[in-house]
Formats: sequence, C-alpha cells, structure tokens
Amino acid sequence: MTQFSDDPLDVALKWQAMGASRLHIVDLDGAASGQIGNIEIIQNIASAMLIPTQLGGGLRDIETIQKILQMGIERVIIGTSAVEDPQLVAEACKRFNDYIIISIDSRDGFVSTNGWVRETHQTTVDFAQKMVKLGARRFIYTDIVRDGTLTEPNFTAIAELVHSTKAPVIAAGGISSILHLKMLKQLGVEGAIVGKALYTGDIKLKEAIAELNR
Repeated sequence: MTQFSDDPLDVALKWQAMGASRLHIVDLDGAASGQIGNIEIIQNIASAMLIPTQLGGGLRDIETIQKILQMGIERVIIGTSAVEDPQLVAEACKRFNDYIIISIDSRDGFVSTNGWVRETHQTTVDFAQKMVKLGARRFIYTDIVRDGTLTEPNFTAIAELVHSTKAPVIAAGGISSILHLKMLKQLGVEGAIVGKALYTGDIKLKEAIAELNR
C-alpha cells in the first residue's frame, strides 16, 4: 500500500478542478470490514463535489446504501455482498435502479471478495450474467492482479465482459497510459477508473481528457 495524501477531500477537489467528469471513491476499511469506515470523510467529499461521485466498500445492506445516496453520492458500488447475498442485488436494483453498480473484482478469471482476500469459484462472465438477471444495469470490472501495477489492462477479459453482458462496463486495473484509455474506448467500455497512474503522473488528467474528447 502506498499513501499519496492524508487529505482525501483536498485530493478530490484537485481532480475536480482539473476537469474530472466523475469521482470514484473506495472505502478500503469498509471493503475489508464489511462496514463503512470513513463516513465523515465520505460525507465531506459528497458535500463539496460539483461532479457526480460513486462509492464502494462496505455497502452490504439496503439501509447503508440509502444512507449513502442521501448524502449526495450519486452511485453506490456493491461487490462482496453481490456474491454473498444476491437477493440484496435484486432488491437494490429494484429500488435504486441506475444508482447501483455491481463491482466484479477478478483474479485469473474468477471473482474475489472481501477486499480481494477471498476467492470464489464463480467465473467473471457467469457471475455478471447472473447479476444481469437480477436487474444489474452497470458493472465495474477490476483485474486484481494488474491493479496498481501500471502495466496494462486485461483487454481480453474486458472485451469478453462487454460482449457477454451487453451492459455498460467501467474498466479498472493496470491502466497506465492514454493509449490504454483509447484502446478501452475502442472496446466499447463506458468509462475507465484511473487511480495510481494519476498520482504517479504517468497519466496527466487534463491531457487524457483532451485526447479522448477529440
């Protein structure tokens, strides 16, 4: 783990000022524990942002999802609970529709949960198709092996997921250049989550936005 800042709100405002169209937030403590762990920080960010925000990590019941949405977070991301409690997905998608994103964290083609520490026997595509049947309308796909490595995305797996679900897919994991973003766009993804590459300077946000909008 690398710590880039001790002020998440300041960082959020920085990306907004640089032209980010959406902010992706992960409560890492919540992802590991199963309960939101940084509620005050999340609320401060949600209140300050003029751009849409989405949050994942520790969202394991309807009450928490509703509380987060009422704070001003535009979309909530369900990961572990989607695997462990499919009925929650069905209820959340029915009640909150497009405000729900299903996160698929994948290692070697199989879904992982609980902050990436537990392996399952469900393949990425099979799991995604089950979620579509339960009402899921949007996915985030993260290749765990590549996340934070500044190598390259798992283009093959991403293309397979886009093709098999016919649903909007947001790609994450291994993105380290504007070329990667262009390739993902060509594959038909709805968006991409860029994290470490922004903090290290491998991708300049303003430059990336300008290139992708050409």
